[in-house]
Amino acid sequence: MSSIYPIEVSIDSFQELVIKKSHKQLVILDISAQWCTPCRILEPILSSVAAEYNNDEFSLTKLEAEDENMKIAGQFSVRGFPTVIAFIRGKEVMRFHSVQTHDFIREFIDKNLQEFK
Repeated sequence: MSSIYPIEVSIDSFQELVIKKSHKQLVILDISAQWCTPCRILEPILSSVAAEYNNDEFSLTKLEAEDENMKIAGQFSVRGFPTVIAFIRGKEVMRFHSVQTHDFIREFIDKNLQEFK
């Protein structure tokens, strides 16, 4: 077990920390908003599940959908928060919305780790 905390992503760092990095490892992007109650509930669940994996298995990232960062949310047609997107080799491969269980998130990560290999 390892402790993985979400890496904060912005419009300026998105290409480097999500798109480019997804060529080396799976990147999970949590798009959320500070005012969003489900977002605040989901974040510790994501972090808890991510801590069950090794740091080098995937990258857990977070984008606060505010100001300029909303352009990224729009680019990926995000219609509600939270939206969690898996990226492999620069492309979105899967997503989910709203609060989910530990088991659901673990299955989401495992399925995408298999796809990455």
